[in-house]
Amino acid sequence: MARGSIVSDQVKYEIAKELGFADKIQVERGNYDYSNITTREAGLIVRRLIQKAEELMTR
Repeated sequence: MARGSIVSDQVKYEIAKELGFADKIQVERGNYDYSNITTREAGLIVRRLIQKAEELMTR
């Protein structure tokens, strides 16, 4: 069984834009290709997602 993502690719892309490396993500017909980002950049996306979730939980 394939695992789906909890977070949409659009949200991850928007965070990459905030962090300044969205230009490395290839977007074609709604498909997102993250193969050009580094492991560190992927980690930064995850860290920011966690930060946003924590902010929402404290409201």
